[in-house]
Amino acid sequence: MRGTVLCESDARMALAEPVSSVAYCNSALQGSCEVAGEDVLLNSSPRTAEPHNSEPGEDSKIEGYQVNSLGPKASSSPGSSMWTTRRDGEVKLRMEEKGPGSEAPKTVHQLLEESVNKYSDYYALASKKNGKWIKLTYTMYYNECWKAAKSFLKLGLERFHGVGILGFNSAEWFIADIGAILAGGFAVGIYTTNSPEACHYVAENCSANVIVVENHKQLQKILEIEHRLPHLKAIVQYGEEIKEQRPKLYSWRQFMELGMDVPDERLREIIATQKPNQCCTLIYTSGTTGQPKGVMLSHDNLTWTAAVAARFIMLRDARDKQEEVVSYLPLSHIAAQMCDIWAAMTLGVQVYFAQPDALKGSLVETLREVRPTAFLGVPRVWEKMEEKMKSVGMKASALRRKVAAWAKGVGLQTNLKKMDGLSQEPVNFRLARQLVYRKVRKAIGLDRCTKCYTGAAPITRETLEFFLSLNIPVLELYGMSESSGPHTISLPHAFKLGSCGKELSGCYTLIHKPDKDGIGEICFSGRHVFMGYLNMEDKTKEAIDQDGWLHSGDLGKHDKDGFLFITGRIKELIITAGGENIPPVPIEDAVKNAVPIISNAMLVGDKAKFLSMLLTLKCVVDAETGEPGDDLAPEALEFCQRLGSKATKVSEIISSKDKAIYTAIQKGISSVNEGAVSNAQKVQKWVLLEKDFSVFGGELGPTMKLKRPVVAQKYRDQIAQFYTDTETPSGEPSSRP
Repeated sequence: MRGTVLCESDARMALAEPVSSVAYCNSALQGSCEVAGEDVLLNSSPRTAEPHNSEPGEDSKIEGYQVNSLGPKASSSPGSSMWTTRRDGEVKLRMEEKGPGSEAPKTVHQLLEESVNKYSDYYALASKKNGKWIKLTYTMYYNECWKAAKSFLKLGLERFHGVGILGFNSAEWFIADIGAILAGGFAVGIYTTNSPEACHYVAENCSANVIVVENHKQLQKILEIEHRLPHLKAIVQYGEEIKEQRPKLYSWRQFMELGMDVPDERLREIIATQKPNQCCTLIYTSGTTGQPKGVMLSHDNLTWTAAVAARFIMLRDARDKQEEVVSYLPLSHIAAQMCDIWAAMTLGVQVYFAQPDALKGSLVETLREVRPTAFLGVPRVWEKMEEKMKSVGMKASALRRKVAAWAKGVGLQTNLKKMDGLSQEPVNFRLARQLVYRKVRKAIGLDRCTKCYTGAAPITRETLEFFLSLNIPVLELYGMSESSGPHTISLPHAFKLGSCGKELSGCYTLIHKPDKDGIGEICFSGRHVFMGYLNMEDKTKEAIDQDGWLHSGDLGKHDKDGFLFITGRIKELIITAGGENIPPVPIEDAVKNAVPIISNAMLVGDKAKFLSMLLTLKCVVDAETGEPGDDLAPEALEFCQRLGSKATKVSEIISSKDKAIYTAIQKGISSVNEGAVSNAQKVQKWVLLEKDFSVFGGELGPTMKLKRPVVAQKYRDQIAQFYTDTETPSGEPSSRP
């Protein structure tokens, strides 16, 4: 993936925004080693404390749990000691003899305790109720988590059983998550977009004793399936008043009072049994390639990764200057959890909760009010901002448009030079900052933001360049649920467009089976690597090899400076009838860049003689349901008008096979084909679909990742039609209405 996704496969995550700075050390060392009998390139963190040929240290014992030193080379100890699929299992921690990997492991409770001791009276959480911000200090936060933990015990939460949390980001979400962990259970986020069946799968898989829901709508999903959940003992609702009283259903207030008679000593005894190498959180993958897998993350996975990532991007300690962030991305995803809960707790960050309709339009309003110092957005959030800003810009006067175009040209060129190491700012750049950049930042609430990140899915170069031209570097980071979030991060003074940056301190990358261009599967090692998939031994063995390396399923390479570039996913590769391996994302991105009216593009042609493409147009989306409509989006309308087309709806363009639009699309695809490295990589046929892809329609996952198997199945007739003609097309690509 380009960018990063922190999700099962596409690991591109953004942690509080890929911007940050750290003293830059030597570029990553490169050497070679033997893993599983294959030659591979080994690349270490740019700040590794050990040379690559250092030997792993001796196994040791730390406070009753097994630890083994794992340096930049894969450990020689059996891979099985590094993973488990048992809910009560323990793993060997991948300790190093020095550097970040040698830091003492800690449990979530130890981190929480350290946090409250350091930041007791600093604000931790801010929730807007009836127009006013209600805030909790770190001391209050700790006390609420403690009370919740005792209430979970009162409800009968068993050791290593799940507490499912189904709702939008809130203080209650955080408190339920941490309370579940303190009480000895698993914190398990459930996507709010899940169907009742999908909720059942997660709740049953983690043996959930309690499920916490936000509102009546989410409650209905659980009530529909509760008779099939034998472990379920209670449901708690936090976001609104309960409409109908039922047995085992509690309001948040009732829940928090339940544990008042549970002795503190009982909770302390359970906390005392918790070890850093035991599981405390389950992150369920989005299931784009099958049933979701429960990614088991240990206390050490969370606490170590949070500390290393926060230092790497130079988040400030609250005692120096408190950072402020807005929590709005799904907390069932590791990216949001790592940023909003764990990294925030590590350095005393103040977290503001956005409104539940944040992604339907209210986010910018919250950003303008809070003015965060760090911000993480998935690509779709940045794209929406870009579209809105372009739409507003089109309505400006001719003079303003001229000034904006000049400023963007200056901004892009200056920042590209900065990227290449030239730090001097020309006079016209400083003038543009006063006239344009500062006003733009203020308009979107990012005037105090020094760390703007993107992750969780690929982002286009066009969007990155748009923000760079406005002096807003949106930096990419990469990781996955299985690496507890981030693995590589770009920094403001060390980034390259299209790269996900360099490895976090104490994290290591191995390029497995590189081809002649240095491209191979990206593999990870470090204390951020997960424990295993709950109850899925075969899948775990596929992910973690016998030497302990986590196989990401992503293809990539390092450049000469040690920057990691994602080139595709192994499972996404299209292998043509002629045997050529083609990564689809670069071609799809090129088509979207060439034809601004295109919203989504999916390349097809596996085992076929040529490539074809499914295309959708930018349209207005229902703010409530997320369902794409028929009306063209403002940007698409402007595109049509510029070409002389009077179309205002997607259906009009398709039914009339609008000549202006179809010609423009063909022209754009032809220009992309001209840059193809071979004839096999040229798009020969394409079709416009009547509906854009969406989470609502099932074509996109919760992080807006394209579910290729779903799309291929849904539009199998259109795809089959491409190949009904036995002749391989030549010349111009052909289209079908």
